[in-house]
Amino acid sequence: MVIRIVFLFLCGIAGLYLFSRGLEAKEFYVIGIVGGLLTAALGFLIENAIRRVPSTAVLGAAAGLISGIAAAGIIGLTGGHLLPDLPTVHLPFRLFLFLLLSYLGVMIGIKVGSELRAKKPVGSGPTAAGEPSNKILDTSVIIDGRIADLCETGFLEGVFVIPQFILHELQHIADSSDSMKRARGRRGLDVLHRIQKMVDIDVRIVENDFPNIRDVDAKLVALGKEINGKIITNDLNLNKVAELQGVQVLNINELCNALKPAVLPGEVMRVFILKEGKESGQGVAYLDDGTMIVVDNAKRLIGRNADVVVTSVLQTTAGRMIFTRLRESGEKDKEEVHTAREQHA
Repeated sequence: MVIRIVFLFLCGIAGLYLFSRGLEAKEFYVIGIVGGLLTAALGFLIENAIRRVPSTAVLGAAAGLISGIAAAGIIGLTGGHLLPDLPTVHLPFRLFLFLLLSYLGVMIGIKVGSELRAKKPVGSGPTAAGEPSNKILDTSVIIDGRIADLCETGFLEGVFVIPQFILHELQHIADSSDSMKRARGRRGLDVLHRIQKMVDIDVRIVENDFPNIRDVDAKLVALGKEINGKIITNDLNLNKVAELQGVQVLNINELCNALKPAVLPGEVMRVFILKEGKESGQGVAYLDDGTMIVVDNAKRLIGRNADVVVTSVLQTTAGRMIFTRLRESGEKDKEEVHTAREQHA
């Protein structure tokens, strides 16, 4: 922030100085200051745009610009004597060369930098110490969208690998005649664009494909083996298959379950009985995070709030279930008496 303020101040001073050299009238000095500040604002906009561009493309553009300016200077010096010796001819000719070759240099540099970044190997051996591992995104986790929220928190960083066959699958879903599938596919593409704009995330589109394998999940596992990467998914079946074949998996659903608050047997909670359970007389309620609560003998209380006591917690790969019973009125009276005694003591 300090650097930006200093830059803004210097641009204002430079505009004032340059403008005062051209026009001696003091009433025009303010125009020079405004011009300098506008130049600084343009610099801030360029800086913001550069933040979203890969570093290889920025370096390529800079190298291309320098090469274009140098080429324009050389051609202007060597070819200038072929033109008529008139200022009205030489100046436009050199200006044209400068603009044309600078533009071509920048565009060629960006293209070369982007190609080098795309061809950069994502790794085929063990990950070096301190180097972020490659993470392969599955179609389901892209459409889910929570991966982008997780990246914004800073808990995930490094190289995100997107195979071409995943992009093709997303595009196929986005072009589906089914409106629901089409919306899911477009959401997945929007999530990818969102991740690409993040500064700490390096998204690489890879061409690796396995023509002999038809199933997309099997291709992801094969790619994980080839580049020694981890698969990020929320698909339980892919999770199991990948782990059986020795490929590490980061399951978003498992992460969400691990972050849910702990519930212990004997704990009392107040819930809203929403519907009937599978077993006779059971009622079902839900926590705010979607955790299912099964309440014994609560069918008669559907549509009402009830105090329940946790009896057990069942944790599975698909999620967590909490089993409870209705809290008896005698238990409530005993707890109130016990609380009153503790306060009196």
